[in-house]
Amino acid sequence: MTNDKKGDGETVLLTNNQKIELITKNLEEVLTKDELNILIESSRPLKHYIGFEISGKVHLGTGIASMLKIKDLQDAGVQTTVLLADWHTWLNKKLDGTLKTARKMAREYFEEGMKAAALCVKADPDKIKFVLGSELYKKLGQNYWADVIRVSKATTLARMMRSTTIMGRKESEISDSAMLIYPAMQSADIFALGINITHSGTDQRNVHVVARNAAKDLNQPKPVAIHHHLLQGLLKPPVWPIPKENREEMITAIKMSKSNPDSAVFIHDTPDEIKRKVSNAFCPEGEVEFNPILDWTKHLILYPSAKQDQVLEVKRKPEHGGSMTYSSYDDLEKDYLEKKLHPQDLKNAVAECLTAKLEPARKYFEDPQRKAALEEIEKLTKKS
Repeated sequence: MTNDKKGDGETVLLTNNQKIELITKNLEEVLTKDELNILIESSRPLKHYIGFEISGKVHLGTGIASMLKIKDLQDAGVQTTVLLADWHTWLNKKLDGTLKTARKMAREYFEEGMKAAALCVKADPDKIKFVLGSELYKKLGQNYWADVIRVSKATTLARMMRSTTIMGRKESEISDSAMLIYPAMQSADIFALGINITHSGTDQRNVHVVARNAAKDLNQPKPVAIHHHLLQGLLKPPVWPIPKENREEMITAIKMSKSNPDSAVFIHDTPDEIKRKVSNAFCPEGEVEFNPILDWTKHLILYPSAKQDQVLEVKRKPEHGGSMTYSSYDDLEKDYLEKKLHPQDLKNAVAECLTAKLEPARKYFEDPQRKAALEEIEKLTKKS
């Protein structure tokens, strides 16, 4: 037996295998599973982090998908940390392009948004450590910046350029040399926080490889990297059907985007906004690949570790086949593939489920200060 897990007032002893199952559940990739096994067997404290730019409103991919995994990690007894990456926001020219605004919105809006998302999935926001990048760098001073240099010296220019895709930009969009500092800083963040489990969506894989490769040069243990699924955006892909040779690159191209509000549902959207966005979503009948509504159903609603939410009720009139309740994504996908489940019926069910799931976030942002911060970030990200 290993460390205790507390839940619902009870103390539960977890085996190492149970911890591994919780940590790796529903992931796209673990770098590497053998290293994770060794880490857990070492009985060292498990310390996790995931970092976010303060570049817009919190949507289902940023908030709910990330927090579902943080809930798993908390259940496994892992110490969880969210880095509010205000410096990275500044480097990537987001919001109004100033560090002052990024720092302000990090604490006043983004931290509150992530706490609201935690409440939606029944994670414990009080057990998440929120660290502001600029405060961390001020505390560590030259030791942090020395690590940034060490990471840079351990990384080829070509790999650093490839890693700039973590900023949501193509290599051709890197407009100034400061942007090359971004991957080195993100890698140095891992070591600055003393992390042994670094976490992100699959789009951040490149920078985790940079950090893992640089660990030896920094005389640091190599961090385990875990990558969760990137949620698809609601809009039709720019090319449809997607050619087989373009599938890998299209995964990032069709992900949910803060910059296109109709591609995403935000955690504080009203029920009417959720219904409108989901009803207008791309959801071709009988098509199960690159179908965002099915993608959301699988990774947000019928998420295997969220046992209390493992049901999707599809309400239909008797003449349309009657109502159905799905507890298995495989069963739902089979019916959809065989056209036994109509896209609009599925959309209605998903919209209703998401509306209920996000109710804690809507209530959380009724607080006047949080509401004001939400209005401020909406102004900062509104396109003219």
